[in-house]
Amino acid sequence: MSYDRYQAICNPLRYTTVIDQRFCIKAIVLCWLVIFIMELMTVLTMEQLDFCGPNMIDHFFCDLEPLLGLSCSDTFIMKLETLLFVIFIAICPVIVIIVSYMYIIFTILKIPSVTGRQKTFSTCSAHLTVVSLYYGSLITIYVFPRQQNMNNAKKILSLFYNVVTPLLNPMIYSLRNKDIKQALERILQQMSNKFHMC
Repeated sequence: MSYDRYQAICNPLRYTTVIDQRFCIKAIVLCWLVIFIMELMTVLTMEQLDFCGPNMIDHFFCDLEPLLGLSCSDTFIMKLETLLFVIFIAICPVIVIIVSYMYIIFTILKIPSVTGRQKTFSTCSAHLTVVSLYYGSLITIYVFPRQQNMNNAKKILSLFYNVVTPLLNPMIYSLRNKDIKQALERILQQMSNKFHMC
């Protein structure tokens, strides 16, 4: 999405030739293929582990780190593989997003009118919000080393990127819609009036 915004803002005349249906299909197939191969490698590596003792994990869902805690085998290779995958899946896209938005910000600053700058930046603000919420929690969980006193915080962050971000996604993107904004303002005004009447 950041690359899409970059093309739309920094190269608007070439946008339709760069971001066409063929490009979108290639991008989708590439993403699916990379994720499939990475998940297959994870499953094949996980299959080599032995599990003994309790079969209860202290987490909301069957996440990889708590699952590795149940293994009585050496999990070094699995943790190393996971770290490399996280670097590829999380850090690389974040770098692309940051670079794209740096170019976007430089382009926005060149726009002479204040309203033009505000309007252009508002098209990116929703994506930046969602990306910050999602990648911030994801990187905190999977990149920083495991510490026993961080288990509850990591559970909350897992809940955040698995539940809260997807729930907020439609709301964040729809707040750019004027009709939605006006309806929300009317509801808040009505609630405020009812509250003052009580």
